[in-house]
Amino acid sequence: MASWWWRHETAAGEEIASGERHDFPTRGDAESWLGECWSDLAENGVEAVTLFEDDRLVYGPMSLAMP
Repeated sequence: MASWWWRHETAAGEEIASGERHDFPTRGDAESWLGECWSDLAENGVEAVTLFEDDRLVYGPMSLAMP
């Protein structure tokens, strides 16, 4: 079964070791979680995220900055 997860990054694309990775059973679950939690991530220093399915890059980096 595939695992979907977000890599937390700086604006320069460097990974931020947040200490905890959230794995999701579907892409929709991962995207819904991000929609609910993006502002908390941004407040904690995450500037961008990249979505992975297992080890495959799906898309990103995607900025968490407000327009």
